[in-house]
Amino acid sequence: MQKIGTVNQIHNSIMKIKMLSMLGLFMFLLGVKGQSQEIRIDKGIYLLKDSLDKKLIISNLNSFLKEADQENENNQWVLESQKLETYLLLDELKNIQKSGRFNDEKFYKPYLNNMILLEENLYFIQLSYIGESEGESKLRACFEILAQKENGKFVFASPLIYRTRKWKSKKSKKGIFRYQHEINTENIETYDRLSEEFDRKLKNGNKLVEFYCCENIIELQRLVGVQYKIDYNGRTRSNWTSSDESRKLIVLGNGNSEFNNFDTHDLWHDRLSLKISRRAVNKPVDEACAYLYAGSWGYSWDEILQMFMENIASDKNSDWIEYKNKPHNFGESRAKHLMVDYVVTALIIEKLEKEQGFDAVWNLLMAGPVEKGHENYFNTLEKLSGVSKSEYNKWVWQLIEVKRG
Repeated sequence: MQKIGTVNQIHNSIMKIKMLSMLGLFMFLLGVKGQSQEIRIDKGIYLLKDSLDKKLIISNLNSFLKEADQENENNQWVLESQKLETYLLLDELKNIQKSGRFNDEKFYKPYLNNMILLEENLYFIQLSYIGESEGESKLRACFEILAQKENGKFVFASPLIYRTRKWKSKKSKKGIFRYQHEINTENIETYDRLSEEFDRKLKNGNKLVEFYCCENIIELQRLVGVQYKIDYNGRTRSNWTSSDESRKLIVLGNGNSEFNNFDTHDLWHDRLSLKISRRAVNKPVDEACAYLYAGSWGYSWDEILQMFMENIASDKNSDWIEYKNKPHNFGESRAKHLMVDYVVTALIIEKLEKEQGFDAVWNLLMAGPVEKGHENYFNTLEKLSGVSKSEYNKWVWQLIEVKRG
């Protein structure tokens, strides 16, 4: 009996060991799954000598990255004094782990590539996001981030300010321009004059916009902290922006290292965005205002109107509601597009502002985002002008005939 008892005891012990092993494996797998967003560190990478700082910076960096998919304002790990600069970087980090091709929300994993002490309590960090499939590594992006130790924890920032600390700066009435060598003061004067004109219409306060003037997207990305991102393969130009209630930041990466390529059309959009998010307004009305007040693609409003008269309004069968429902480009190319409905809407804005002031234009802007059928637009227009949707085509033709003289 004693022998049988011993066998039973051994059997029970073996079963317990198996159960504990299975439980341990389950907890390990659960831990791996829960840590899918955790930074992975290669054994060969040199880290900080201070083990406490090393653990703290990695822990805090994990928290910063985990909160990157939230609204920028909600990320508690951003260096407050450089938040707008860092919002530019956070925008590039959003959904960075996601892969549509592999149908995986966490396909790309963050890897720590480098960590350097730049000066007291300021560290430089390099990260890569890499995925693996069938034994092949897929690089999504490489980022460069600054870590600043404050009040016993690390907060994080874009390297934009650090990398431009020796740049020149020019402050005007409406902007602050940061640049390396030379700046186009004539364009800055035009910028100030038109900004004041648009701000009077919009009743904007005297908000300054801060510009960083870069030659191309390569320089722009490097300054912000995007060493590489597959999304931008082959692109040479871009502009990145961020803003809050008091500031707007624009990094120009479109051949604008000297502010030579100043676009008055985009200036209208920029000044409007200081008043309200452009996502909240009616886009055709917004674009029509830009056409009317600032032209587009280097054409003045008069030049756009002339092309419209010759190429579109010459057809007496033109249906202006149809053009609103099915946008049509009559510009010289797909890139330099001019939209029929924007010109028609500009003619309407011109009439409303002349008769009722800019408040009427503002009400039309506030018709809301575009929806199928444009009912909100037509209802708002009828309240302002007395013209119903059924009368719209006839009324637009009347406006055109007035322009013909």
